[in-house]
Amino acid sequence: MELKEAEIKALVSLLDDEDAQIVSHVEDKILSLGTPIIPFLEQEWETNFNSLVQRRIEELIHTLQYELLKERLKDWHASEEKDLLTGMWLVATYQYPDIELLKLRQDLEQIYYETWLEFKPDLYPFDQIKVINSVLFNKLKFGANTKNFHSPGNSMINVVLETRKGNPITLCIIYLLVAQKLKLPVYGVNLPNLFVLTYKEEKHAQFYINAFNKGLIFSKQDIENYINELHLTPQSSFFEPCSNLEIIRRVFRNLIMSFDKMGEHTKAEEVKELLLIIADGTDLSV
Repeated sequence: MELKEAEIKALVSLLDDEDAQIVSHVEDKILSLGTPIIPFLEQEWETNFNSLVQRRIEELIHTLQYELLKERLKDWHASEEKDLLTGMWLVATYQYPDIELLKLRQDLEQIYYETWLEFKPDLYPFDQIKVINSVLFNKLKFGANTKNFHSPGNSMINVVLETRKGNPITLCIIYLLVAQKLKLPVYGVNLPNLFVLTYKEEKHAQFYINAFNKGLIFSKQDIENYINELHLTPQSSFFEPCSNLEIIRRVFRNLIMSFDKMGEHTKAEEVKELLLIIADGTDLSV
């Protein structure tokens, strides 16, 4: 590894060469070494005080991390279960490559535990939901990020877990992960312009939950009215549970829109590429 480190130092020292061809060759060589080189590049970045070299190192690190994310996303897409939290972790690593999946699991475990302490399985469905609402929105103070609705951080589960503020879909995902851990039949529903949840099982009448509005419970008729107001033709997908894959696609679409609204078009384009990996030929319009 010593030799490799010396080799990397030598390569990095060529990043400020005046010959663009040499720089391009050096960058290709560094990228060919793959993600294991990232820690060395980070070390070089810290000890190098040439702003041009630092910027080029940052770009190289981002390229390597982005390629790693694409590979991980392909693996997730190919997996049978398409674990929702893992999917959200992958979304977050676009902006926060060092975030650990284990840390997210621990944070959610803590929220689940707080809810479980007050939860009674024999309660009626409405009352079960009221308990979750009370813990998430009153005790833990989760809520809608109305001030910065279009912030990309609203689509990053680590940011939402930390700030307790999010957009409809990320708040729904946290709610959903806690509810399902409590063995409740709660699922995501892909409504136009709004992501909600549904409580659906054979024994009780199906109803819906709006996590963006502190867990407000509403009915199928409310959705029908909402669809009418939008002048849309009702579709079964507006009323029925959607898959984890569909949820992650929607999170990516939200993120693309956020970056575009913030004027970060390069990031929006990169996220579009990520969305294509899991698109399966579906409509990708944001």
